[in-house]
Amino acid sequence: MQTTANDDGLSVFETVRPRLFGIAYRMLGSAAEAEDIVQDAWLRWQGTDRSAVADPPAFLATTTTRLAITFAQSARSRRETYIGPWLPEPVDTSGDPRLGAERAEALEFAVLLLLEKLSPTERAAYVLREAFDYSYDQIASILQMEEANVRQLVSRARKHIADGRRTSVSSNEQRRFLEAFIAAAQKGDMTALEGLFAEDVVSYSDGGGLVRAAGVPVSGRKRVATFIAAVSTWCWKGVTLDWVETNGQAAVLILRDGVPFGLTIDASGQGINEIMWFLRPSKLNSVKDSPKRR
Repeated sequence: MQTTANDDGLSVFETVRPRLFGIAYRMLGSAAEAEDIVQDAWLRWQGTDRSAVADPPAFLATTTTRLAITFAQSARSRRETYIGPWLPEPVDTSGDPRLGAERAEALEFAVLLLLEKLSPTERAAYVLREAFDYSYDQIASILQMEEANVRQLVSRARKHIADGRRTSVSSNEQRRFLEAFIAAAQKGDMTALEGLFAEDVVSYSDGGGLVRAAGVPVSGRKRVATFIAAVSTWCWKGVTLDWVETNGQAAVLILRDGVPFGLTIDASGQGINEIMWFLRPSKLNSVKDSPKRR
């Protein structure tokens, strides 16, 4: 790498920054935490003898991945004490280049939730391979492992994702399901709700102990329909709806007296599998503060 006396490494860092954010976000499920990791990688880059770095993008990807693994190990214990269900932090993907996704893999909420159940190292191997198409040899170098072990990690992660993931409907169908769900929920129409749900549908409400929310996931077609109908009057009274795209999926930003909460779903051929309520306002910072909403 060629450097000058005044070279602070900013230009090369900014070139790869979207990818670094994309790696960290997929591993942690939090835009705020991903930004912290990227900032830490920048500080490490500043403290490095950059003239000795043969491949800056590889160096920065390695630094970011290892920082994210360390952070994920501590985040796991914190999330075990999180009050109520934890959901990934949504990001506005309608025009946000920060995710730097060569492929959309590991962006959908259902996949991010499944990744949370993997070890941080398994998660890293899967993200690097499936979302960013790193070779097994490159991943082995980043993780300081034998290539054969990396292949095993990726294989186990793929199986875990495949076993827990149903084939999603198209983005247009997903939005149609969400629109129909909102219409039925606003009316408290249990029959219509049940008709939209897969038999084992689950509703997650992330309030983080700061906002009134269901303390545990609600599951099963009948129970979820009953729950949605019961909160229909409170939930939808005096609100405005703003359609957004989060994590490549249709979602709704719901505003009541200027306070936002978010809603999206995951749907398959069997109907709506998961309903995700983002009730903690800080979880929506990346959506309400995106350039398109300023």
